[in-house]
Amino acid sequence: MQRVLVTLAGAGHEAALVGGTLRDLLRGRVRGAGDWDVATEAHPEVVARLFPGSLWQNRFGTVTVGPDPLIEVTTYRTEGGYRDRRRPDEVRFGATLDEDLARRDFTVNAIAWVPSDPGAGRGVLRDPHGGIDDLRAGVLRAVGEPAERFAEDALRLVRAVRFAARLGLEIEPRTGEALRAAASSVTAVSGERIRDELLRMLRSDEPPWGEAPPSTGFRLLEAHGLLEALLPELAALRGVPQGKPIPGDALDHALRAVDALPPDDAYLRLAGLLHDLGKATTGAGGHFIGHEEVGAELARRVAERLRLPNDQVARIVHLVRQHMFAYTPGWTDAAVRRFVGRVGREHLDDLFALRAADELASRAHEPAAAELDELRARIGAVTHGVPLETRQLAIDGHDLQAVLGLPPSPEIGRILAALLEATIEEPSLNNRESLIGLAREIAARAS
Repeated sequence: MQRVLVTLAGAGHEAALVGGTLRDLLRGRVRGAGDWDVATEAHPEVVARLFPGSLWQNRFGTVTVGPDPLIEVTTYRTEGGYRDRRRPDEVRFGATLDEDLARRDFTVNAIAWVPSDPGAGRGVLRDPHGGIDDLRAGVLRAVGEPAERFAEDALRLVRAVRFAARLGLEIEPRTGEALRAAASSVTAVSGERIRDELLRMLRSDEPPWGEAPPSTGFRLLEAHGLLEALLPELAALRGVPQGKPIPGDALDHALRAVDALPPDDAYLRLAGLLHDLGKATTGAGGHFIGHEEVGAELARRVAERLRLPNDQVARIVHLVRQHMFAYTPGWTDAAVRRFVGRVGREHLDDLFALRAADELASRAHEPAAAELDELRARIGAVTHGVPLETRQLAIDGHDLQAVLGLPPSPEIGRILAALLEATIEEPSLNNRESLIGLAREIAARAS
């Protein structure tokens, strides 16, 4: 970062450190090498020439220098018109630093450090909107008129909640009123942009960065009318009774489960947030029968609306569908193997983490982990070397075609499934001779 500031100053261009890194430094949060944001009066083509190998890709004047650390250098600019409530219709370079700061969203993000001697690390703070005082007071305030800021870009509604939750700030009353008034407009924001904000809310860094659990942000979304607009399937859990030792309804339960999941996997936390969506419509008699199946399809709808990667959509839907397994020590070894085959080895750790969080969110004390530990141990003992998928059998469809004289057909798949079930019951059958003999028996019974 210092190299960038020195280079720009040496070429006669004013430049300033801005953005989240500066904000965190002012809050006394000293981080290691990370991303930095620099604003400068130099136009992007000039910045690109000063830093060979840099990347200039957009019309907003941002040149990426790096990658270690990643530094984004953006030209001072003003903006005009936001017809799509997403991007400015017009971007004008040639602005001053104060004009550039005035276009930003919140006062705590509208602070700059201007070096007087960049090589020695000396400089002055520019804070025309009182962001430093707001940081000290623990307040999140929009720059200028809140309604105008939110009308320019509706994503700022969600960003306000994320900053407030993650930085431990109270939303200033006028800013909060504007949030609630504009809440419905957030539906115009693309699923990708909402996804990115929600995933940031779900990520929780280790101290000193993670001041509040991720549920804080979702409670703020609800309080400002944004949860109903963004995740109506989740908002529908409010008021659904749980009947659990910990007070609260199904939404409270889902939020406690999120907080109990590992902080380094935002997608797993999203699965925790969505795991009980089906309870909103399956609560007749207070039993929620089949809520995991209903919830899995609702989770798919949410995940696809948020444009999650396909593999994460499948992962979340699968975890929601499987989270209600009911292990008892009376399970046979074959039942344990069927469970692993149904869930998939690759999903076991995720499913156990979700189940543990679900249990923790349901009880007033630390739940006993003995049953999950026992199931883990049994899985290790009874599945080693045992086929749990048809592709792990000692024969395949080509063998069946050759031995039984069958053409490629669904019948091949049905026989392989029957062979797999037989080897799950008795693993010693997984050899070519035994499986061919058994396949002949199965085919004969079907003819």
